[in-house]
Amino acid sequence: MPTPTIVLVHGAFADSASWAPVTRELLDRGHTVLVPPVYNRSLAEDAASVRAFVERLDGPVVLAGHSYGGAVITVAGAAENVAALVYVSGYALEEGESLGQLQGGFPDSDLAANLVYTPFPVAGAEDGTDVSVVIDAFPAVFAEGVDPKVAEVLAVSQRPLTAFAFGEPASAAAWKTTPAWGIVSSSDRTINPEVERFGYSRAGLREIVEIDGPHLVMHTHPAEVADVIETAARAVAGS
Repeated sequence: MPTPTIVLVHGAFADSASWAPVTRELLDRGHTVLVPPVYNRSLAEDAASVRAFVERLDGPVVLAGHSYGGAVITVAGAAENVAALVYVSGYALEEGESLGQLQGGFPDSDLAANLVYTPFPVAGAEDGTDVSVVIDAFPAVFAEGVDPKVAEVLAVSQRPLTAFAFGEPASAAAWKTTPAWGIVSSSDRTINPEVERFGYSRAGLREIVEIDGPHLVMHTHPAEVADVIETAARAVAGS
């Protein structure tokens, strides 16, 4: 099989820049990497957008998702050319399960007490609700260990997630038919690490790697995250 393209999918309260250190690491190792935007409007719409992006690519794809991006790749990963999945501090949902249902089985993280709910207009319909992280709490809850100046920029440039997405069930569970790897951020204050461990174990991932890092482990441990993604890429390529 030819060398796969690596597609990095960001999560809620972030954008493609959240992957920047790992993107640099993978590019330096000679990989083809793409980091599309995720609009955080609904799980179904976001997964459809990522799937359409992936299906336009030639050859196999390794799809890596961070946080909410894990839920997105769980559904989008059903695309035929997705050869591997990598979950990074992410949600490995079961088909028919929502973020809220998976999280509800475990104690809340620090995130729950530090969310802001803001209405946004929807043409021809009632206002929706955007969810974001309290700016002053963002560095500690979401980006602990990240350079404070970088964390400050990330805090004020969040891409919110609609409240609707928290209760939306996954229409597919691509890990059932596609080999997958997972990274648990053991010092995560955004997602209870037990949520990550449970989802990965239930999905029977090929390898689960524990990194003593925060939710934005891609910023604090980019080489280690790249190692796991590269392991998946090599497995796909048969090398």
